[in-house]
Parts: sequence; C-alpha cells; structure tokens
Amino acid sequence: MFNLMTEPLFRFDQSGKPRSNASLPQVYAALMANEVDAFPALRPHQRHAWHAFLVQLGAMAMHHAGLSQPPGDADEWQALIRGLTPDWPGDEPWQLVIDEITKPAFMQPPASSQEREKEYKSEVSTPDELDMLVTSKNHDLKSSVATQASVDDWVFALVSLQTMEGFGGKSNYGISRMPSGYGNRSAFSITPSIRLGLHIRRDIVALMEHRQAILEEYPMIDKGIGLLWVLPWDGTNAEMLLINQMEPFYIEICRRVRLQYTDNQLSALRTTSGGRRIADFKGLTGDPWMPVSNSTNPRGTPPAFLGSSKKFGYEHIVEGLHSSEWKLPYLLKSIPYDRNSGATMELVARGMVRGEGRTKGYHERVISLRPKVAQAFGSPISLKELDDIARERVENVGKVKNILRDAIATFIVKGNNLSSLKAKDRQRIGQEAQPWSDKLDEIVDSRFFDDLQTEFEEDNSTERERIRKQWLHNGKDGVIDHASKILQDSEDALPCRTVRHYKARVQADAVFWGRLKGTNGLPFVFASFDEEKNECLSNSQPQPQTNLEERQMPLFQ
Repeated sequence: MFNLMTEPLFRFDQSGKPRSNASLPQVYAALMANEVDAFPALRPHQRHAWHAFLVQLGAMAMHHAGLSQPPGDADEWQALIRGLTPDWPGDEPWQLVIDEITKPAFMQPPASSQEREKEYKSEVSTPDELDMLVTSKNHDLKSSVATQASVDDWVFALVSLQTMEGFGGKSNYGISRMPSGYGNRSAFSITPSIRLGLHIRRDIVALMEHRQAILEEYPMIDKGIGLLWVLPWDGTNAEMLLINQMEPFYIEICRRVRLQYTDNQLSALRTTSGGRRIADFKGLTGDPWMPVSNSTNPRGTPPAFLGSSKKFGYEHIVEGLHSSEWKLPYLLKSIPYDRNSGATMELVARGMVRGEGRTKGYHERVISLRPKVAQAFGSPISLKELDDIARERVENVGKVKNILRDAIATFIVKGNNLSSLKAKDRQRIGQEAQPWSDKLDEIVDSRFFDDLQTEFEEDNSTERERIRKQWLHNGKDGVIDHASKILQDSEDALPCRTVRHYKARVQADAVFWGRLKGTNGLPFVFASFDEEKNECLSNSQPQPQTNLEERQMPLFQ
C-alpha cells in the first residue's frame, strides 16, 4: 500500500505551473530536469535528510547498474531503484504500509517472526511526532499537530528519523553517521546552484566520482549492504552490523517502526531495541558531507565534526573547513563537473544541533563563492592558502573582540584596574561586557566571506596587506572602527555616576586603543593608518589635539 515506485505520493511545486504529484522515479526525473522549486511538505530541518537520501539512493542505484551519469527518464529511474531490491518483485521495500511484519516496508525493517508484532505497542498518530525533532515544551515547534498529514509528510518524517536521529534515551539508539549520540550529522557541500535538482544532480555525480576514494579510506566493501531496512531486525544486540559489512553509499535505519493504515488514516507503531543497528564508529563512516578530524583523541578515534550551537557563523565555518585539522568532506571538493557548470559556486552548510534529550535548532547557511575561490576547493595548495588567510582574519577579529570586552569591563568598574578584583568579580564583569563585544561578531559575520575572498583574489602580497589593513581599520567601517563605535555605545548606555563617568570613559578608551596598538594587539594596522591620517591633518585646518599618551595607557599598571 502506498507504493513509492508507482503512485504519485509526492507533491512538488514548479514555477508558473499548478502543484504536481509524482512517484519517486518521477521525482528523480523532475529533479534532473531542474523542474522542482520546492516540496511543500518538506520541513526545513528535513532538507538534508531528504537531500542525502536522494543522493545516496541515486548514486547507489547508478553504480549497481553500471551508469556514470544520472538518467533523465522516470522509467529508467524506476528500473534502477528496483534493481536494488530484486528479491522483492512486489515492491515491498518501497511501500509505506505492509501488513505482514516479516516483510520490509519503506524505511521499516521486517521482524524475524510474526510473534514480534506484539512488541510494537507505542502508537504515533502524526508524522511530526514520529520525526527526529525534539522540541522543548513546544517552544520551538508545536508537536503532534499534523493531524491532516499527507502521505509525503510521513515519508519525510521516516527518512528524517531513520537517517538523522541521535540517542533518545534507554534502548533508543541513534545513527552510525553521527560522531556521538548527542552530536549531529553536519553537512557541507558545494554546488553550482541551490536549486534542488541542480544540487542533487551535482552531488550524485560527485559521489560517484569519489566512490573509490571512500572504499580506500574506510573499511567498507563494494558489494556490501546498501538498504538496511530490507534486512530482518528484532532489535537484539547480536544483530548489530559492522561498518565493514556496508557499501559506501549505504542508507541506514536506527529505529524499529511500522506504519499502519486504519480508518482511512496513517499512523505508526514503534518499539525499542536492545542494541544499535550498526556498531558505533564515532561517525567515521565515509559520510560524504561530514568533516572528519585529522587528529586522534585519547581513545584513538578521530571524531567527526560535531557542529555548534552558534549556528554557522564565520568562526564555525572556518573551523569546519580548517585544512590542517579537518579532512574536507568529499562533496566539498571540486570536480570537473563543477568547472563545466559555470564560474561561480555556492557553499551550503546544514546541521541540526543536538543536546542531551533535546534539539537546539536547525541551522543552514549558503555562501556564494567567486570563481577563484571555487577553484581552490579542487586544489589542496590553494585551499591551504585560503584557509591560512581565513584563520588569520578570525584571529584578528578575536584580538579586537577580547580587547573590546576588556575596555567595556574597565568602564563598568568605573575606570579601576580589573586585576585588583577577585576572580569571581572579574568573571561577573566579563559576562556583563560579553553581550556588547558579541555585537562585533554579528557585524563582522555579515561580510566576512566577501571580504575574505577579496583578499584571496589578489595575488600581490603588498596589495593583500593593504586590503587586510583596510578591512581592519579604515576610519569608517573596518573591524576596529565598528568595535570603537560599540565601545562608545556601551559607554553611553551602561550606568555610571556622573562624577566617575569621565575617568571611566578615558580609562576604557585608553585600554582599547593602547592594547590595540601594543605588541599583543594589531600594531601593524596603525603604522600606515597614522601616517595617512597625519598627512591628511597637515593638509587641512588645525585640529584639536588629543592626549595620545593617555589613550595608550596599558590596562594593568
């Protein structure tokens, strides 16, 4: 019942046309023709789960059939996908509801015997309740509200649960493609377009090209297990599979669940399991979207990229792409197909941040890559150069941000020396100043990657230095200029008695400019800037003098 191979169960939108309904093979054909604008039932946090499923299934089916390029015809896609399940001529693995529990259903493993059916006791009435998304007291998204759900709502919920879920408490284990039960399956890739079809087609082609490299790097086998829901699973620890039984593009499941159709309504029954479906390899599974650490931890296993609750800010992106610390994800590497697709590319980062017993939000970011930068993702030397510039810029901003925080803290303590305070008081003052200094991150983040690419595109080292200095301090919209404005705003807004306000302000300004110009700050920025400023002043009307010695006073005396 509800056969994905033959029935038009998926809704998708096309520009200027009525909403379409299609089977899974027809969805592939529409995607390859770049006709899909959106899947209206697909929720934002399900995007990568559905994208990864389509890419892995498509690449697996193509490899099995010996194809190197995705076909465009729906009938061809139907034959390719059915070729992965030849033991099931009735399309059982592609049907949402199969009443016989000893047979597989879509993303639902069979049991070894009919007696196991009584274990499925927990009923789920809506697809959003089945989904992997855990909300906190209904604050993020209301749960169990999809009472009028369509079939594709259930499909997307199943794919999200089975391929993205983490540890959910006793006897509820997570996926293997995650570095920890409370981690996430972060995703980085580049694409000529964020259009659904163009992105999926590119990743399928790229995954086919990287197949041999994955086999050589990870202990998987060419003719291994690909679709885990076709295998019987009673949830016992003895049934746990190993990574060396998998094929590189395997699509996993992590929960025992069965859909049912009663009174013209879909619902689900689920149960727990006594062990993981695939043994824990800390995310080292050849996931082509996931960065993997180059270093080894004390347990001897390099972890996969965990992601961050700070969304995909510039620091987080640079950390994940740091070439000396992380192995670049396969689908973030440029291939010949990319160079034939156009001059520019898009970097897409996606991830659901998880915590213990909850989720902390879904984050997504798209960064436009100019031609030279896009080409760097196909050259280790160029990528290392880009990475060095990015890390230097992050370090520059970090210094400015720390100095700004200390300057604001100095104002908060009325211009007194911070070192004279007790440790807990310094910590409290620092926490009070932190929200102000964090504002600098928001400003820098909005243009960080555009400014980074401007410097990288310049080949002349002298010109690169000039660009960097201008980015940091130009008297108008440089990083330091924005930090100075934030300091002024904090001095205007934070409470301070009038009798102490002048001293506090002078001391805070002195900390800010003195430390920036000091040896532990960014002194290289000010040499040329001060020369240019003095030259401008000498050619203009006399200006009021400022006490530079006072403004450069050190923080601790």
